[in-house]
Amino acid sequence: MRKVLSFIFTSFILCFFLFSSCAGYKEQTIERAVPPPDAPYRNPGNPVSERIEDLLSRMTLEEKIGQMTQIDKDYLVSEKDIAGYCLGSLLSGGGSQPKTTDPEAWADMYDRYQQMALESRLNIPIIYGIDAIHGNAKVWGAVVFPHNIGMGCMRNPGLVEEAARITAEEVAATGIDWTFSPCIAVPRDERWGRTYEGFGETSELAEIMGAAAVAGYQGDSLLRHETILACAKHYCGDGGTENGKDQGDTVCDEAALRKIHLPGYIKAVEGGVGSIMVSFSSWNGEKLHGHTYLLTDVLKEEIGFSGILVSDWKAIEQLPGSYYDNVTTAVNAGLDMIMVPDDYRRFISTLKNSVEKGAVELSRIDDAVERILRVKFELGLFEHPLTKRELLESVGSASHREIARECVRQSLVLLKNSSEVLPLKKNLRHIHVAGRNADDLGAQCGGWTMGWQGRGGNITKGTTILQAVRDTVSSGTKVTYSKNGNGAEGADVGIIVIGEEPYAEFKGDRSDLGIADADIKAIRATKGAGIPVVVVLISGRPMIITPSLESWDAFIAAWLPGTEGQGVADVIFGDYNPTGKLSHTWPRSMDQIPINEGDTGTDPLFPYGFGLSYR
Repeated sequence: MRKVLSFIFTSFILCFFLFSSCAGYKEQTIERAVPPPDAPYRNPGNPVSERIEDLLSRMTLEEKIGQMTQIDKDYLVSEKDIAGYCLGSLLSGGGSQPKTTDPEAWADMYDRYQQMALESRLNIPIIYGIDAIHGNAKVWGAVVFPHNIGMGCMRNPGLVEEAARITAEEVAATGIDWTFSPCIAVPRDERWGRTYEGFGETSELAEIMGAAAVAGYQGDSLLRHETILACAKHYCGDGGTENGKDQGDTVCDEAALRKIHLPGYIKAVEGGVGSIMVSFSSWNGEKLHGHTYLLTDVLKEEIGFSGILVSDWKAIEQLPGSYYDNVTTAVNAGLDMIMVPDDYRRFISTLKNSVEKGAVELSRIDDAVERILRVKFELGLFEHPLTKRELLESVGSASHREIARECVRQSLVLLKNSSEVLPLKKNLRHIHVAGRNADDLGAQCGGWTMGWQGRGGNITKGTTILQAVRDTVSSGTKVTYSKNGNGAEGADVGIIVIGEEPYAEFKGDRSDLGIADADIKAIRATKGAGIPVVVVLISGRPMIITPSLESWDAFIAAWLPGTEGQGVADVIFGDYNPTGKLSHTWPRSMDQIPINEGDTGTDPLFPYGFGLSYR
């Protein structure tokens, strides 16, 4: 009898645990069930708010955190993780690209990743980001526009909008949905290596040109196939760091921050910008990525930003605590999507742990995911997730290049023209072209072109300044060329193209903005032939030219003009009367830096807004 009772008791216990286990499994199965085809979030006829509410209610914590995670595609441990972790976003960072960089290869890559994302339980598409900051400049053959420093000199927001519209179309042609642009930093110290990414030293230019770029990228509807999501960056004050140090500290009171660095973001938000990227830098010693006041109180609540607030590359790791503390701090401060970008499994598990411990409220997670899902619905990704291949023929098209050429024309600033040596006649007997940057397409394009730091040489399709000169002059005009200026004897005029080599953040910071010895020697050699010289400066910022300027007959600041060097020749030979006005005060010496409009007691070489014309 005791054996029977023991058997019954044991059986009861086993059945209890088995039932409990099955009950738990059943509950998990219900929670992770594949939603039916008629689920409200799948119906494009429903209001976006209803679709978000329905989808959010079906998501597990892990899936929500996955949506908040952005990784560089090169750091995928397994491509199956896209669906397995329900990842919200992929990006191609500075050197991250397909094996070949033609537009079709980019489109194939995007579609492959997107199809993987659609295999997730809830079939949530990814949003893919790229730094297309002056054209889709990591794609072979795409048109590359002047960097923003030159665009600011145009004082033409309509043309900025048109350039952004073309960029959006060429990005969309490769499937990608999101550009980390426009940069609306207000650079206040030209030693900063990202000076060229801003439109100029005043908040006015950031407001006007930034809003125009947002309008160009996003159009009147993100549902249109040729529009993409814009991202205003880097919030807030990155252009004001002490000594122009990248990722440094902006030391100023709140009134100055609001007067100089915040207005561009207000205009961008008013213009409907869908995302904003937070700066690596600090404000009065506190890293922006953990700054609740500026991210949530000011940006989200006061200004009313309702889009995605995204971090910069691994920037949360620069916060002062442990990794757990940094993740918790950044999300609580208001970040919605975290650009991890290489250790996403650790980030996901850490944030889950933080939520389970109560350090991050579930409501904060839900707010972040709502913002991400809203953008994806507004982009139409649930209905049209794959590349619109009909747009591929537009990449690098003649009509797009013509707009870029016009941008080059309008961005050039004529700063000196002694004896009206310019414009040159097209039928001169002999023109000598010199300088390292005269026949270097990569130098014209600068950083963020076919790679993070950029590089010299024929890195993509385009026209160098030397080729543009040859294409412009009459058939009887002899055009000779040397890098070092030799061989100019007997020429009617010399055109010397000098300037910086390509660079981007980190490597672009400089303590000395003097021109290179090789450039000085090329100018001297050309001038030594007893001919007038026209100096064209290719640079991402004003440079110290005072010791040499007196010997130059004409001087043009061409900035970083991009692929369409013909626009430079158009100005040199008078097919376009220069209209560009300086977007930066031009210092006489390094001792004057930082120097900006409104500074008292300064005597710049050229003031902000200066620019000559031919008539």
